[in-house]
Amino acid sequence: MSDGSDLTHVTDEGDAQMVDVGDKPDSARRALARGRIELSASTIESIRANDLDKGDVLAVARVGAIDAVKHTWETIPMCHQIPITNVETSFDVGEDDVELSVAVETTGKTGCEMEALQGVTTGLNVVWDMIKAAEKDADGQYPGTRIGDVEVVSKEKREL
Repeated sequence: MSDGSDLTHVTDEGDAQMVDVGDKPDSARRALARGRIELSASTIESIRANDLDKGDVLAVARVGAIDAVKHTWETIPMCHQIPITNVETSFDVGEDDVELSVAVETTGKTGCEMEALQGVTTGLNVVWDMIKAAEKDADGQYPGTRIGDVEVVSKEKREL
C-alpha cells in the first residue's frame, strides 16, 4: 500500500489536487481499453440480426462510447480536458458476450487512458440500456447479464 508520497492527485497535506501538466512537453499519446457484457444467446442473436425494438444496438453504443470519450473531463474530477484527435471503437460479438474495445489518440501533455476507459464503460452501459427488455426473465431479473473485465490494454507515448 502506498504512503501517499507517489500519488500525483494528492498534496503533501493529503488534499485532492489536479496535477499541473503545464511544463510537460506535448507528445503523441494512444490508449486502448476494453470490456465486455455477458448476455443470453437469444439476445446475442437479436443483436446480430439487428431486430431489437430499440434499434441498432452496436451503432448506438458506438456513438455513446465516442461521446463519452469526448466528455470524460466533465465526469472524472481530476481529468484534464484534452484534444481528442481520434477514437476507434470495435465490437466482437461472441457466443455469450459482446466485447467493446476503444482506442483513443491525442497530442498533448497528458495521456488518454481515462478517456478510453470512459468510452468502454459508457458503450457497454448503452448496450445494456438497448437490450435490457430482451434479457429480463419471467421474475423480472437479469440472471446472466454482467458488465466486466474492463481494463486498460495498452498505453503509448511518442515524443514529437
